[in-house]
Amino acid sequence: MNTFPTPQISVFRRSLALVGLITGVVVLTALLALPHPAMAVVSDPVEALSEKVLGAEDAPITIIEFASLTCPHCAAFHANVLPQLKSDYIETGKAKLIYRDFPLDRYALTASKLARCAGNDRYFAFLNILFQKQPVWALRDNPIPALKRIAKFGGIDAADFKQCLNNKVLEEGILDMRLQAERKYEISETPTIYINGERYEGKHSFEALNAALQELGLETGPPATAPMAAADESSSETEPQSWFDRIINAIRNL
Repeated sequence: MNTFPTPQISVFRRSLALVGLITGVVVLTALLALPHPAMAVVSDPVEALSEKVLGAEDAPITIIEFASLTCPHCAAFHANVLPQLKSDYIETGKAKLIYRDFPLDRYALTASKLARCAGNDRYFAFLNILFQKQPVWALRDNPIPALKRIAKFGGIDAADFKQCLNNKVLEEGILDMRLQAERKYEISETPTIYINGERYEGKHSFEALNAALQELGLETGPPATAPMAAADESSSETEPQSWFDRIINAIRNL
């Protein structure tokens, strides 16, 4: 049976709690001004446990990220590295990113279940918010109320949230994913990155990662057969943002 250590609470917990409370009030005020979607149906276990991929399936580079939602270094990677990695490699068809859960503690396991319950269409949007708001929920004695609020704003109501967290099939699937990562990839820390089957040992900065990717010999420009960046740029100018995009932008701009 898998057991997890209780996350260590920083000596600045009280200050973070106060910041979290103030941030929560501001977030709530911002989100109340947005139109709320109808409550979404929680993903079934088959979809929830499917591979989570950003990018084209036939991209020549496969990047696998093993991460824990309570890991500060993982949050920094998603905030500081992933955006440019997406624009330079994923959205241009050069690479795809496969995200695999490697929960370091029970809080991370709970958050992983929530993101996977959101469904494939909203999975990476939930990851984005969970990493951004990590200090608000991951450093609490009880993260459930904060995660419940995140779920609500993402379209998962209280009943579905409870059902998601009590889903033992999903929980066992995530734990099995972690076990397989330990055995096959010798994962012991997060984030750990593999590029085309080889473990990446460099720094977790875009500059270092970009240098490693450039060594693979890709063309510098987007492939002619997959002008995804141009298409995305055009659509972003003509199509209104989705409700979840507006939520993310409201939180990001606080």
